[in-house]
Amino acid sequence: MGWRHVCFANWPVDPGVVEPHIPERLTLDTYDGHAWLSVVPFTNVDVRPRFFPSGTGVPLPELNLRTYVTFDGNPGVYFFSLDADGIVGVAGARLFHHLPYYYATIDLTAENGRLRFTCRRRHPGARPAAFEATYGPSGNRTDAKRGTLAHFLTERYRYYTEAPDGSVRYADIQHESWPLYDADIEIKENTLFEANGFSTPDTDPIHLYSPGVKTIASKNKRITASRIQ
Repeated sequence: MGWRHVCFANWPVDPGVVEPHIPERLTLDTYDGHAWLSVVPFTNVDVRPRFFPSGTGVPLPELNLRTYVTFDGNPGVYFFSLDADGIVGVAGARLFHHLPYYYATIDLTAENGRLRFTCRRRHPGARPAAFEATYGPSGNRTDAKRGTLAHFLTERYRYYTEAPDGSVRYADIQHESWPLYDADIEIKENTLFEANGFSTPDTDPIHLYSPGVKTIASKNKRITASRIQ
């Protein structure tokens, strides 16, 4: 996969707001005493099995809401929802990766040197969700050194998810360190928090932008009661 035109919009919240929404086996990860809810719009290019040649994959514009967790000391992200513009991709991610994907119509276009991203969830039976924003880099490149908030929010090489049967699963992600910039973002509409059972945070968000990285994901695996399989 190639993740491109990525915006990280991150809200600090009280840990007690987020903790009831994650599986008991996972530990909420915090920075400076805050849990974080992140809305991440981007486009996923050349999505394909690893053994398929480059250029044979499909594009998959995507929007997700996530937080940050650990399991047995291994940090990762936990997805509350992922909206994507591709019925086949959504069905495959739900079936093979046990991820809470929802079919949506997404439009990502360049507009005066910035990106305009709109998303409308169309998934049958799902809570409605909508997002519209324009964003782009501002200023110089950000150095996401270990211990910084930028590193905490972006340098995550594992995701966790809860399958429909209640089991907790994970996959490992390989990619180079994110090239990061401070971001300028104007959000015109965002109902992702409400769609996932949260109130809209009243805190000031931190915004980051990346032109993207090339990624490889492992197979999705199950966590047993006490260890990772």
